[in-house]
Amino acid sequence: MFENLSNRLQAVFSGLKKTGSIDEAALDAAMRDIRRALLEADVSLDIVKKFIVEVKQKAIGQEIIQSISPSQMIIKLVNDELVNILGNDTATINIDGEKPSSLMLVGLQGSGKTTSIAKLANFIKIKFNKNILLVSLDVNRPAAFEQLQILANNINVEILPKVENQTSKNIAKRAIAVAEINNIDLILFDTAGRTSIDDNLMQELKDIEKIVNPIETLLTLDSMTGQDAINVAKNFSEKINITGSILTRVDGDARGGAALSLKMSTGCPIKFIGNGEKIDDIEIFHPDRIANRILDMGDVITLVEKAAENIDQLDAEKMAARLQQGEFDLNDLLSQINQMKKMGGISSMLKFIPGMKKLGDKANDASDDAVKKQEAIILSMTKLERRKPKMINSSRKQRIAKGSGTVVSEVNRILKQHRKMADMMKKISKKGMSGLQDLGLPQDFNNQIPPEFLKK
Repeated sequence: MFENLSNRLQAVFSGLKKTGSIDEAALDAAMRDIRRALLEADVSLDIVKKFIVEVKQKAIGQEIIQSISPSQMIIKLVNDELVNILGNDTATINIDGEKPSSLMLVGLQGSGKTTSIAKLANFIKIKFNKNILLVSLDVNRPAAFEQLQILANNINVEILPKVENQTSKNIAKRAIAVAEINNIDLILFDTAGRTSIDDNLMQELKDIEKIVNPIETLLTLDSMTGQDAINVAKNFSEKINITGSILTRVDGDARGGAALSLKMSTGCPIKFIGNGEKIDDIEIFHPDRIANRILDMGDVITLVEKAAENIDQLDAEKMAARLQQGEFDLNDLLSQINQMKKMGGISSMLKFIPGMKKLGDKANDASDDAVKKQEAIILSMTKLERRKPKMINSSRKQRIAKGSGTVVSEVNRILKQHRKMADMMKKISKKGMSGLQDLGLPQDFNNQIPPEFLKK
């Protein structure tokens, strides 16, 4: 998401960095380029106009024009305004109403509601340890209940059994009664997809809203629809009380105009984004972190959170103990490869590190194949060879290459990679996190890691 906008803005900022100072003519030219970049990202014209006016007014000051690093000031102002239009504060989900509380997902047909409600149920179950009941109110779409039932089984969450020939309103009433008997904390209602111009279905939605009295009503919006998502949000908001939105398919949206326009156009905060097809491919929408990603300033906090969610705590403690002693063998490298796969691969991780986004973009196509080869090579080694890679001589390399379906040069490459990583781990074990700068990581890397993660 935002790849096109991010690349265009980076080109503008690179041009600004080449100039020692920025006068108003240079500022006007930069603002024109930023305006064009925002419009090409499908941001609404009114918001683009407001964005440019706000940034330019703040940048006009003499102190900024004559500052030592004016380009950095412009980047900061653009970042601040991006955060402003994205919504400033992170909008949290409300799940603490009187038991059983109700949460309702609404949206157009094909916007990804059913998948999103399963992702949301899994997220709430894991994060907040809630007893959840999933309910399908879609009596029109064939196999709608069966789809939700499969997803519910996959995440081990209860689903309200199907009763033939019930209306959506009757199902909603039955769900509340069942939830009260079975000590359910939260009922998640998956409503039928509808068009915003279908008056009968919209009236049905209003009737359901009165029955379930939801503490949250989240509008599911397909980010690929661009500015149409804004019109959908406005239409739904006129009929029922929308408390927030979930943007789906953001991994396929290179422009990001819907996200940049939604909050300011409708007053409807984005609460979650769906960024893939897996059940855990959902994340809280943090405006400041998203702005940092757009400007290639990284998002190390989210990277650390993803690591905490995907890495086994016991394995991590064992690895930490070994690294503190400066030990790092090929079994450790294999473990790291598996952990990176859980977090989306190398290219996905690089996008969260300041200054590394372009490397992540270049790595997209090759990273999966490279990781598979690395795994195959290590798994073709004996246990002793993995523990003591220095013993791997020419004949062993040929055997490993043959067993992994690779060539000797690729075996040499992973052995060289291991030696470099082993040296890096030894440095960190001796110097702690301060050794990161010696390893050539971007200057902002340490600054973005929360202090509690740096304590030894």
